[in-house]
Amino acid sequence: MTEPLAGSETPAHTIIVPASIPMVALLGPQDEHLTLIEKAFSADVHVRGNEITLRGDSAEVALAERLVDELVAIIRTGQGVTNETVERAIGILRTETQERPADVLSLNILSNRGRTIRPKTLNQKRYVEAIDKHTIVFGIGPAGTGKTYLAMAKAVQALQAKNVNRIILTRPAVEAGERLGFLPGTLSEKIDPYLRPLYDALHDMLDPDTIPKLLAAGTIEVAPLAYMRGRTLNDAFIILDEAQNTSPEQMKMFLTRLGFGSRMVVTGDVTQVDLPNGTHSGLRVVEEILTGIEDVSFNRLTAHDVVRHRLVGHIVAAYDHYEANREPDETESRRPRSTRR
Repeated sequence: MTEPLAGSETPAHTIIVPASIPMVALLGPQDEHLTLIEKAFSADVHVRGNEITLRGDSAEVALAERLVDELVAIIRTGQGVTNETVERAIGILRTETQERPADVLSLNILSNRGRTIRPKTLNQKRYVEAIDKHTIVFGIGPAGTGKTYLAMAKAVQALQAKNVNRIILTRPAVEAGERLGFLPGTLSEKIDPYLRPLYDALHDMLDPDTIPKLLAAGTIEVAPLAYMRGRTLNDAFIILDEAQNTSPEQMKMFLTRLGFGSRMVVTGDVTQVDLPNGTHSGLRVVEEILTGIEDVSFNRLTAHDVVRHRLVGHIVAAYDHYEANREPDETESRRPRSTRR
């Protein structure tokens, strides 16, 4: 309903929040969510009981009203609303997409030990949906955008639903290179540090006690990319991580391992290539080669999709800006290569 506020010609729009929705869940403890809403929109926000009154620019008021509706819808799903939820919902609304934040932020993939894994941005939702719809999916983007994590959640979901018989997780151990033989320990002990991020994600998604059994049975396999050569992988969910560190020949080798009843997800960041000088990244050329092939999907994630600490997104964006605007440096080739973790 619209009514003029006393002493003002600017119309006010009042939202009646359903009685079934606790206002503390909507507005946050000590009105934390309300504070975020006030900062995000060029509108005055006043709350009295279960009535929220908005006044200001009509477009901003309409957007703020949509936000309240979306937060109410999220609360109705039983999912708690946090400051991050509010910020993510605002970000989605600002993209002017037709997709609802409630649909994006309430899409549950996997639940384990009271924790639910779900996409947190619009691009993440599209990436997850692409995995459902395509046999081979590429997830390309910077650190912290959930490329590998969401792919692994979908792999565990597929295994639990018995859509596949096993999960195969692989990544090139390019950082070790020829130095692998000089590292102490058995071969397994030498390559484990390069596969550790995959193990860490598994521990978030499965009961830690079951992981050794699944590994021993071969239901889950974590191995360097070199171990994939000569194999045909049937009825498996296969993930290639850090794919920017594959050569074009290695990428072709990996993709041609695809067997019947299998799915593949390839993840990487083309700005973080650790290959020797002169070696082209297989991830950089594969899109040109495979674009237009049916059942293959390429998905881009950006700094806006970073879901680690909020500073990580700002850091990624700042580095992107720096790289885009700096002058070529003749000493660049002498700088040590960075390794993303």
